[in-house]
Amino acid sequence: MYNYSTTTTTTVDTGMMGAVLVVYWVVLLAFLILTIAGLWKTFAKAKKPGWAAIVPIYNIIVLLEVINRPLWWIILLFIPVVNIVMTLVIALDLAKAFGKSALFGVVAIWIFNPIGYLMLGFGSAKYKGLPKR
Repeated sequence: MYNYSTTTTTTVDTGMMGAVLVVYWVVLLAFLILTIAGLWKTFAKAKKPGWAAIVPIYNIIVLLEVINRPLWWIILLFIPVVNIVMTLVIALDLAKAFGKSALFGVVAIWIFNPIGYLMLGFGSAKYKGLPKR
């Protein structure tokens, strides 16, 4: 004779999971809003439409225009592992376009991008542009 024991989920467990999920989504939404706000102002400083920050794919096109990189680079952003390198290069170029250091590009824009975009958009950084390649 076999004895299968089962565990049941209590309402306390379910409620706790629900609360954690709500907190997760609130934090995620806050990061999304901060990133969009910072990118919007960054685009505006570069004389590009700020609303482009909320349009998927088009925001990457505008970002590539800001750093004077070819639009075909978008394809590279869809290739696994290559996209990691490409986002680093884009972050470094964006920092350079606003007169910031490579360290700022890596730490603020690439690793902590909501903070980096907010610093570029709302800070004292001026868009200097990059030469055509």
